[in-house]
Amino acid sequence: MTVAAIVDDIKAELTQAAGAARSEVRWVRMDGLHLTLRFLGATPSERVGELAAAIDAVAADARPFEIRIAGAGAFPSPTRPRTLWLGIIAGKNELKALAAALDAHLEALGWQPEERSFRSHLTLARADGRREGPAAARLLIDRAADVELAFRADNLVLFESVTGSGPARYEPLHVAPLGGAV
Repeated sequence: MTVAAIVDDIKAELTQAAGAARSEVRWVRMDGLHLTLRFLGATPSERVGELAAAIDAVAADARPFEIRIAGAGAFPSPTRPRTLWLGIIAGKNELKALAAALDAHLEALGWQPEERSFRSHLTLARADGRREGPAAARLLIDRAADVELAFRADNLVLFESVTGSGPARYEPLHVAPLGGAV
């Protein structure tokens, strides 16, 4: 089963239960799935070059690695979900090291250090304040219970979040291969 199939199944069940044409939960676009190491917020375009250089430096010091995804949950809890996610069961240490290295480079460039501890996960939806959020969290936890997916992480990407109508789109601004390979 794919991530998209899990999400489609949950959306269909929520729609059927609500008798509505669309889910209240804000699902991410499947073509933009990514693991976030650090959210930067609004960033002036003239800083993209120095961000790209920092990402290149972090990527050059890392090697490609396997990530395995299994299980699901919600932040802060399934009964009061803000974010619905799939869990990372392999590659957590590598992701945490990449996030810490990136944070150190960003701090040297003047960004404030990340205050929250890094928790690797794959965000699938935003459910904050949505009536059907707890039901979506329960369904996601149930559907993901026996699913394990894997992929090879081989690059870091600087994305621009393009917001507007519908879910955010993520446009790659810079890609840096892990290990400096081309």
